[in-house]
Amino acid sequence: MVKLTGNKKTRTVIFISGNGSNMKNLIKFSKMKNSPIVVDLVLSSNKKASGIKYLKKKKINFKIFNFKQKERDEKKILEILKKRKTQLICLAGFMKILSGDFVKKFNGKILNIHPSLLPKYKGLNTHKRVLINKENFSGCTVHIVNSKLDSGKIIMQKRVRVSKKDDPKSLSEKILKQEHLLYPKALKKLLSNH
Repeated sequence: MVKLTGNKKTRTVIFISGNGSNMKNLIKFSKMKNSPIVVDLVLSSNKKASGIKYLKKKKINFKIFNFKQKERDEKKILEILKKRKTQLICLAGFMKILSGDFVKKFNGKILNIHPSLLPKYKGLNTHKRVLINKENFSGCTVHIVNSKLDSGKIIMQKRVRVSKKDDPKSLSEKILKQEHLLYPKALKKLLSNH
């Protein structure tokens, strides 16, 4: 994994598809003095992602790839990342599945945050499935991305109690709050020299 040397921060690109609340959170975190990352680019798979408004306002570089021609787009993205000497990719609500080839090229340097306690509830509609199964706990997981969906090495997890009153929306909001705390913590853990 990328190790930090001295005061150098890890050059990080964030991938989004939606409103980018985890992205905003990571960008704020990157500006803190003791943050191990610097965010120099955001890639969106959706030109209508509301996270883009935030990027424009904050004057942060972004690029849009719709992944309609996945192989071509991934090739272009890899060229951009190579040019920028990107060391880490953080997926933050990125709704496309990266090819095994892409993941291999960035081996062990792609992180994702998933709204469940992996290995339970991989994939989509996690909150709905958690509620249907009457789980007492759900939560979120930061993990390294490998070629299998939501199956990479777990860095950190946070448990959240599911209440009887929860619906998918309330559970999602509860977990999102914890995601915003967990992602920076996981990055610190992963990138610290200690």
